[in-house]
Amino acid sequence: MSGKRVLSGMQPSGYLHVGNLVGALQNWVRLQDKYECFYVVVDWHALTTQYSDPSRLQDYIKDMLVNWLAAGIEPEKSTIFIQSHVPEHAELHLLLSMIVPLGWLERVPAYKEKQQEVKDKDLRTYGFLGYPVLQASDILMYKADLVPVGGDQMAHLEISREICRRFNHFYGNVFPEPEELLTEFPKVPGVDGRKMSKSYDNCIYLSDSPAEVEQKVKTMVTDPQRVKRTDPGDPDLSPVFQLHRIFSTKEEQAEVAEGCRTAGIGCIDCKKVLIKNLFSILEPIWDRRKDLLEKPGLIDDIINEGTKKAKKVAGSTMNMVRESIGLK
Repeated sequence: MSGKRVLSGMQPSGYLHVGNLVGALQNWVRLQDKYECFYVVVDWHALTTQYSDPSRLQDYIKDMLVNWLAAGIEPEKSTIFIQSHVPEHAELHLLLSMIVPLGWLERVPAYKEKQQEVKDKDLRTYGFLGYPVLQASDILMYKADLVPVGGDQMAHLEISREICRRFNHFYGNVFPEPEELLTEFPKVPGVDGRKMSKSYDNCIYLSDSPAEVEQKVKTMVTDPQRVKRTDPGDPDLSPVFQLHRIFSTKEEQAEVAEGCRTAGIGCIDCKKVLIKNLFSILEPIWDRRKDLLEKPGLIDDIINEGTKKAKKVAGSTMNMVRESIGLK
């Protein structure tokens, strides 16, 4: 195992879906065999947009933890914890906020994009503007060497790197500069053809029953050219085929594509292959989910142990931070 440390987290802003599974979780499982990994449920981050109604927050946190473990994150290999259980994150966020220019935060691409995208919430808040500072505190707290990101997320990591450099410039070489661990995050279409997203309510959730998954796939939009069973189509126009590219073998993809173009198979036949392959991935997760949900005390024990490990590292980091600033 490499001596390098990885930090990554997820917001508990909804139930986890197959996009989260193939976009992040499967990669996390692989990383824990190569690096020292810290995986954090960033519940304070969720409040930057969900502040007005946190009634489902604990449900989402529980769902997230169960799915992490069911997907293969192992507490013997990785430190699993909840952000708000380690209050040192808030202290470091406060201290970093003293040195971060407003212009840095206002130019983060997601700041204005999210405000334009989300119309039902007022995101003109200090917390939402300061999201990158809190994110930097998460990464720097554990002196993470590597942060898994996709190419389109580099801007988010770059501001953490800038904050790191600015702090070290003022107070000495306290933090290592985090590097990107570039990862391919496939764009997973939802049941309506748009990107799978909790905000679009178009997800196949890891907590869905087999019947729910089957029903969602069967009602997915397909190639609009295929009005009748005998009409040939173009698989590249079908969101179902985009899912085949993620979940089906190359041979199955070729067979389905040829059947679509020649009208050799119908859309229901195409979907049956996809359902079979989704089930092969989800069934082991469903089995582990069932077992974990019957042992709520086990999850509490895992989080308590992970929190102890995280707090030990965070305490050491904050001692160095306070001393470098002159607070002790």
